[in-house]
Amino acid sequence: MTRKQFIESLGATCKNWNWSWSFINEKEKFVIFGAWDIYDEGNMSLILSPRWAINKKGHKTKGYSQSLEHIRLVEEEGYKLKTFSMEYSEENKDIDGVGPAKIGSFTPEIKKKELVRVGEDWYASDDQTTTRIRIPEEVPAQAQYIEGARKEITVNAYERNGKGRVACLTHYGYKCIVCDFDFGSVYGEIGQNYIHVHHLIPLSKIKKEYILDPITDLVPVCPNCHAMIHKTEPALEIEALKKQILKNKATKVSDVSE
Repeated sequence: MTRKQFIESLGATCKNWNWSWSFINEKEKFVIFGAWDIYDEGNMSLILSPRWAINKKGHKTKGYSQSLEHIRLVEEEGYKLKTFSMEYSEENKDIDGVGPAKIGSFTPEIKKKELVRVGEDWYASDDQTTTRIRIPEEVPAQAQYIEGARKEITVNAYERNGKGRVACLTHYGYKCIVCDFDFGSVYGEIGQNYIHVHHLIPLSKIKKEYILDPITDLVPVCPNCHAMIHKTEPALEIEALKKQILKNKATKVSDVSE
């Protein structure tokens, strides 16, 4: 079964089968987005981003405006959101897994999702009553810090350099870089020198040994912010989560004033 045959079997269509990223069933009022398999590990998978409006050659992507309209139908017209999984072709993958890209294959299975917007990006979210957050293990406590050396256990894992954590915290301190929470200030002695350390580029995405810069590759985050960063796939950028916090605070202030 081709992707076109699969989508048509669901009663949906699009403007162009070659460049469309999303599809619509007008009669039953739902839209379908393909979700890259590289984003499937989280419970909120990225399905559309303004970064995808322009391709790597600097040209406008034809599918973006159509998908933006489909997003509007979900947000404003009550259309339901559904997704199917697509393989992000290895020949197009880069370290950030940035789309759009060539589809290697797809899974002809549809899943009902909820639409969630975080910052400027849109995500397909699982049922909020069943979501789970997977936080990668922290960096455990060299002029060069070697990270990501692959070793075999029962599954592939990636080594984390403890000295990188120390260097990161020596530079930044123990205050959360997102929300400024300081465990020592709140909890006293028991909270001193406690914080998570977050990899800005997950080792699972790098999949090779590399030279770690503890200042540019690692940042201190509190467990709450760490959980929110990894609630989406790919993980939220630090600035995006900061903006989300400010946006939520502004909304609460507006609600109170009204």
